[in-house]
Amino acid sequence: MHTKGRLKIGSASPIGTRDMLSSEVAPGSDGLLKIVRPQGPQLTASEIIRDRREEFAADLHQHGALLFRGFGTAGPDDFNEAVRAFSGDLLEYSHRSTPRTRLEGGIYTSTEYPPDQVIPLHNELSWTHTAPRYLWFCCLEPARRDGATPIADTRKILRLLPDGLKDKFARHGILYVRNYYPDMDLPWQEVFNTDSKAEVEAYCAQQGMEWEWVGDDHLRTRQLCHAVVKNPQTQELSWFNQAHLFHHTRVGAEGAASLMAMFGKDNLPRNTYLGNGEDITDEDLAAIRAAYDQALYRFPWEAGDMLLVDNLSCAHARDTYEGPRRVIVAMTDSVDCRAIRTEETR
Repeated sequence: MHTKGRLKIGSASPIGTRDMLSSEVAPGSDGLLKIVRPQGPQLTASEIIRDRREEFAADLHQHGALLFRGFGTAGPDDFNEAVRAFSGDLLEYSHRSTPRTRLEGGIYTSTEYPPDQVIPLHNELSWTHTAPRYLWFCCLEPARRDGATPIADTRKILRLLPDGLKDKFARHGILYVRNYYPDMDLPWQEVFNTDSKAEVEAYCAQQGMEWEWVGDDHLRTRQLCHAVVKNPQTQELSWFNQAHLFHHTRVGAEGAASLMAMFGKDNLPRNTYLGNGEDITDEDLAAIRAAYDQALYRFPWEAGDMLLVDNLSCAHARDTYEGPRRVIVAMTDSVDCRAIRTEETR
């Protein structure tokens, strides 16, 4: 990193950084998003994050998301330095559910779905036992129109859900069933980043996931996971799963009917059930989606923005957009959800 002409930040710095930043809770975010801005051109994001990491971590755990704005992040290298200043090593995107491209190290493109498709609110890899604790986004180029990354407080979502629903889901958990086909959704080779069936089986066994080779290139997996987790720092409870997003009705009634006619219930590319094997009712799915909608907060991207979210407390999404849009992502600090799963809901 070139530091000529920049103030050196660190424990030996004769000048503190407190007066070199401004911060505010984003209006309308209900306390979820705190915006941090530099007060002088001499600061880089990596310098200020390294110097004030503990303070930012405390803010992140309290609010759920931090937006670093105005630091002039120009590309993947600047972004990588800022992420490492907070978290150290970056995680590999394994056990994939969406298409992405690795740019360098642990820096990836955001989900590469067509711009006319909405990605609903969700927590990253919350449908697995091992999820990233922190999730970073960097907007290198905002879309010409729309293209926001909405966020939502999953602690609030849990509070919004009917007591009977959240108690039932917390008690039973979520069963995720996936069928991997060569030409539908993601093939198993891309999901598990290997061409070896033996490596897939070893990973599934390590994750406590059932697997079955239905055909030569048709894999089916079943995994029972949490619905509610407890934040190890704050002891707060969060709705932390993708029951609504993996359910086949996510594509709408007409699309769901087409999938059912094409594959049949057992062979749907993705579907979710209560952990006891019961179907998730339309009423429960409607209540879950309504809670996400009620908690949603949207802000417009600016070039160079970096968004850091506590993945246990903050869900994210993607709006449709027009024109070029470049948002890159990184994940850090793996957490074993089996250790924080809870049947508590209040």
